[in-house]
Amino acid sequence: MDLNSVIAMRQEIFLLAILLLLIVGEIFMHKDKKGSLVHLVLLLFGIHVIIGFFAIEESSLFGGMFRTNTLIHFFKNTLNVGVFIVLLQSSDWIQEKMTPLNKGAEFFMLLFSSLLGMYFMISAGDFLMFYIGLELSTLPVAALVAWETSKRISSEAGVKFILSAGLASGVSLFGISLLYAATGSIYFNDVIAVLASTNLTILGSILFFVGLAFKISLVPFHFWTADVYEGAPIGIASYLSVISKGAAVFILMILMFSVLKPLIQVWENIIYVLALATMFIGNLFALRQQNMKRFLAFSSIAQAGFILLGLITGTQLGTATVVYFVLVYIFSNLAAFGVVQSIASQTGKENRDDYNGLYRTNPNLSLVMMLALFSLAGIPPVAGFFGKFFLFAAAASKGYYLLVFLAVVNVTISLYYYLLVVRAMFIRKNENPIPFFKNKIYMKLGLIFSVLGILVLGIYSPLYDYIFELSNVFNK
Repeated sequence: MDLNSVIAMRQEIFLLAILLLLIVGEIFMHKDKKGSLVHLVLLLFGIHVIIGFFAIEESSLFGGMFRTNTLIHFFKNTLNVGVFIVLLQSSDWIQEKMTPLNKGAEFFMLLFSSLLGMYFMISAGDFLMFYIGLELSTLPVAALVAWETSKRISSEAGVKFILSAGLASGVSLFGISLLYAATGSIYFNDVIAVLASTNLTILGSILFFVGLAFKISLVPFHFWTADVYEGAPIGIASYLSVISKGAAVFILMILMFSVLKPLIQVWENIIYVLALATMFIGNLFALRQQNMKRFLAFSSIAQAGFILLGLITGTQLGTATVVYFVLVYIFSNLAAFGVVQSIASQTGKENRDDYNGLYRTNPNLSLVMMLALFSLAGIPPVAGFFGKFFLFAAAASKGYYLLVFLAVVNVTISLYYYLLVVRAMFIRKNENPIPFFKNKIYMKLGLIFSVLGILVLGIYSPLYDYIFELSNVFNK
């Protein structure tokens, strides 16, 4: 491996170095000093995030198994920013509850291992590298879901997640084997050259799609989502909701717009049906939820349905809108999960009715939650409005007017249940509201970064133009 290879893989190498330092620190650091591990991890990962923003050239390594370009690099930077916010929001929970149990370092190791798997999955140049990345990104999360072993609901969520993930992974691997049988290669460039629309390739691509549909929580592969989010630690629920889902959307977009493009007529119809089913089922079930984690779980399912409006186009415009929407979604959802985590860690309350009168005692948290929900609902002028507008415009440009109309109907439904939370915080009264409390510095920073992301992405339009230029990679 020469210097150019090291530069091309600098994100993977630096993250692996952080992992190795964590292992060494866990072995040699005295038990009384392990509380400072959180500060060290945040510092190192912050440096990692900054390093990621340096430019990178397009390159291919290991015979085409690993590849990178400006768009893939931007994907990784997006995930890095999201993970950094998750770490900030989870730092107090790790210091106060996990470090005394000697489970702090392991938490970071598993989280970074999962992120490393997502790097390899996004940079995959063949199905083998993709599948290795998929497994590496999934298995550590199963342990993190069941991290609070003292709670039965957490252990139950871990079992549900690993069984569902195992089934989806097996089906996806079977689909890859069918595509290999039809094309004679697992390398993406070779598959593109010979892939034709036959019964075998269509069946293989559909089965392969199942593994990613599970990670994105598309209907009917969504059944695990609400139970797992409710049982998992809130930081891991937010990680699943934005980072894991974002990585799966990125690789699905890469494969659909390049490797599987010869089958565009087939997957356009499939995505059309899945988009409608995912939006309606996610929104209708969200109406019934009282637990905030389950509420945000079904909300995230509905948001996945909106993402499909960009994927169905197969164009540069569709690529740009999907990337932009995922970026907006990361900040919006992390702001909402951050407020839920802040309140749950201080009071143990997670139900919507507990939020009655929250504005009177904690106005700042109420405003952050309102801004996050308005962005998820698509209310102007926050970033969520522009994210949905661009998705609708991309779908309309290909003539999917009925789909866009039904998506607008779903926006109306989602606006109703998001406003239920806003009403609880600002209008409804509570004789025993959540008392006033102050968040620690890391949680404050996590919420501030999320809010800034929502506002800046809604105001700074040149960022969308930059993403649009990057998306030209599929048209080369």
